[in-house]
Amino acid sequence: MRVLAIETSCDDTAAAVLDESGVRASIVASQDMVHGKYGGIVPELASRQHMVAILPVIERALADAGIGLDDVEAVTATYGPGLVGSLLVGLQVAKGIAFERGLPFVGVNHLEGHLLAILLDRPVAFPYLGLLVSGGHTSLYLVEDIGQYRQLGRTRDDAAGEAFDKGAKMLGLGFPGGREIDKRAAGGNRTAIRFPRASIKRGGYDFSFSGVKTSLRQHLLDGGTHALDDVCASYQEAIVDMLVGPTLKAAEDLGVTTIVVSGGVSANSRLRASMTDAGTAAGFEVAFPRFAYCTDNAAMIGYAGRARLLRGERHDLTLNAAATLPIGVDA
Repeated sequence: MRVLAIETSCDDTAAAVLDESGVRASIVASQDMVHGKYGGIVPELASRQHMVAILPVIERALADAGIGLDDVEAVTATYGPGLVGSLLVGLQVAKGIAFERGLPFVGVNHLEGHLLAILLDRPVAFPYLGLLVSGGHTSLYLVEDIGQYRQLGRTRDDAAGEAFDKGAKMLGLGFPGGREIDKRAAGGNRTAIRFPRASIKRGGYDFSFSGVKTSLRQHLLDGGTHALDDVCASYQEAIVDMLVGPTLKAAEDLGVTTIVVSGGVSANSRLRASMTDAGTAAGFEVAFPRFAYCTDNAAMIGYAGRARLLRGERHDLTLNAAATLPIGVDA
């Protein structure tokens, strides 16, 4: 089954084509230049930019795959969670194509796309532990099979990516903040400042990042004299430590053998190194999607959607966008 996939949950406009051979094309149009001057994503601007970019992105994906719209056999798109205005653009275009051509359609949960993104590159045996860490989400799941997820932990406040972005804004760095902090941290001393690590009592495998963000703000208000690179490295190290700790504990408690880290923050170089080193030392296999599949993309939506379509699943064309959309069940 040849599938056209569309992803517009936040600020990246993406389309992909997948078939039995894998990903035939994957196109992402970034809006970083649009939102950079505001230090964060402006929802209304994101929606408008999606409307400008969506058709050219789809056309390029089809061209790169060497096919036309007549060759598409099914359509899938993200329907949540995310910015409702952004979601509606991609979802309505996908449903319009499916309606006009009489094609099967299925909506995909954005979080499921991230949890399965690793399978675009390589086979991973189920069950595996999935840490999903991005600008809007930080959660820990037991991935038992496609469509079978148990949520083990979640952030109690800010997502890790949000902590990076807000920290970068306080430090006067660019957007996206996580990428800027990662760059500056490469030349800094990770032990220069001891930012606090949250430990949630009776919280199982939950996370919390509001405290480290507040600590950075207080450090700056107190007139800290450390070099910017050292501040970035120390702040990043605290966030990474708080991601690695609960993840390894969950892996040990559940007896899984593989840890998969996905989502935009999984592109962070220090998280990759620290999780790999600590996980390997503890006897786990640690895997990350390639960089192109860490951030928002339509290939991961296509993978999840195609799997559901092949199982006979379909959505009615009345499916609406959802700003919040849980996945799986709580452990």
